[in-house]
Amino acid sequence: MKFRPLVDHETGERYLPVAKRGDALLHDRFLNKGASFSREERRAFGLRGLLPDHIPTIGEQLARVQTQIDAKVTDLDKNIYLNSLMDRNEVLFYRYILDHLEETVPIIYTPTVAATCKHWSRLYRAAHGLYITPRDRGHVAEVLLASAVEQPPVIVVTDNERILGIGDQGAGGLGIPIGKLSLYTAAAGISPARCLPISIDVGTNNAELLEDPLYLGYREPRLRGEPYDELIEEFVHAVKEVFPDALLQWEDFANLTSFDNLERYRDFLPSFNDDIQGTAAMVVSGLISATRQIGGTLTDHRIVIAGAGSAGYGIREQIARAMADAGMDIDEARARHYVLDSRGLVVDDRRNLTPVKKRLATPVGEIADWDTEAGLPSLTEVIRYVKPTVLIGVSGTAGLFGRKAVQAMAAEVNRPIILPLSNPTANTEVTPKSAITWTEGRAIVATGSPFAPVKYKGVEHRIGQANNVFIFPGMGLGVITVRAKKVTDHMFLAAAYALADEVDDELLAAGQIYPDICDVREVSRKVASAVARAAIEDGVAEPLDDLESAIDAEMWTPEYLPYRPAGD
Repeated sequence: MKFRPLVDHETGERYLPVAKRGDALLHDRFLNKGASFSREERRAFGLRGLLPDHIPTIGEQLARVQTQIDAKVTDLDKNIYLNSLMDRNEVLFYRYILDHLEETVPIIYTPTVAATCKHWSRLYRAAHGLYITPRDRGHVAEVLLASAVEQPPVIVVTDNERILGIGDQGAGGLGIPIGKLSLYTAAAGISPARCLPISIDVGTNNAELLEDPLYLGYREPRLRGEPYDELIEEFVHAVKEVFPDALLQWEDFANLTSFDNLERYRDFLPSFNDDIQGTAAMVVSGLISATRQIGGTLTDHRIVIAGAGSAGYGIREQIARAMADAGMDIDEARARHYVLDSRGLVVDDRRNLTPVKKRLATPVGEIADWDTEAGLPSLTEVIRYVKPTVLIGVSGTAGLFGRKAVQAMAAEVNRPIILPLSNPTANTEVTPKSAITWTEGRAIVATGSPFAPVKYKGVEHRIGQANNVFIFPGMGLGVITVRAKKVTDHMFLAAAYALADEVDDELLAAGQIYPDICDVREVSRKVASAVARAAIEDGVAEPLDDLESAIDAEMWTPEYLPYRPAGD
């Protein structure tokens, strides 16, 4: 591996053997040091005359990066600059990210990445990742082989149809895999040389993109049905052939395809869907932490979920499994959940329910005695009858949790747990300030996007971010460390428990049910350890003599190592 150092047995010095020279070395984003190549390296690699005379320390380079960041006006400008830096110098990029996690994670991923995807074709600067289109049928393995990724890779793939809360973005959806993989590296130390972002560009139904003369994607209506399934199948089999130990993460597929792809291929190669499983593990962890603060057990909760798509289904199932793990019958646990879509409560006598909604539906007999105004029970009506302890938003609908709904919840529950998780920020179901004000300071609130603390009657409430970055990077690190053959539900539950253990009493006392983002690297290591142990327990991975050392060995650190010509 490019980032796997060797050790000089005589001096003990760690170094990297490098085959590239001159301009080619300066344009390799994994190996480029900018102007920080030493005098010896400049002579050995044909760099004399190609760089300024002064050899800056990485600290000086970071100061120069900060100067550039400070000159940017908007977060989108900062995103563009940081992604350009990543394309030139991976070590410097990740060193800056690790030094400024709290400020930069919202810039390189949600919420800023939504704007990046929306304007992808107009902002396009350099090739990064892979695009697979219907034109590549029969040749997908060749496309994968064209990548410089090193074994075994972590792959994040999207078909671009449901990008965050902004919908079909065509080829622009590649910004999501790029952003996700940057978090795999920053949060869990997965070497960037092993990260492969892929867009399966099957066209778009976004008329604005198709009419844009600068649009770079496959200019056809979105592929559907059997031709789509065949392309996905070829892709998965090509991954298995070219990268037999790869971990594949499905990202931002539409509800139907996300479930179909996950269920069809989860036993074929190690894979998971972060929207379905990662978000769910994040929610379970938050509930464990919040319950620790307010008292009781998970089995005490009654849950209302606004959003009947992949995330809503995943959350319901993972909470039910956690309740079952605490001793409750799993069917009883599922019955503690009430799920709504844009029409109201999902009940089982509705016509034309999708397969996912059929699984989430409440028996119509259960609401026979409810006195509702008209049609399906609304959110506020469901809250009044169910008296939920937990309200979760994955609807993508801004302001859905209005004053009446929140106050109806607070009227029956002393410490309501309110989780408006929709991204980007503009899609949040309720702002933390409103939720805390309407509950007279009693609500425990966590959000999908970052929010500043809220002060109410002199008390500061810290708002935890339910960011999947606390789950999926550690999941990836655990899987590749033990070479797990499958990603099991138990592994996600183990990740949730491990994350909850990282929330200390001081954070909980301030209302924060997730760790600080600046602690994400250590959190990911703990999650990876729990995931790896669960994989071994499930029989999908072999035991290791020293698991913790093996995890440490997989974690890359952004630092400049001395280079020596390969073969010396």
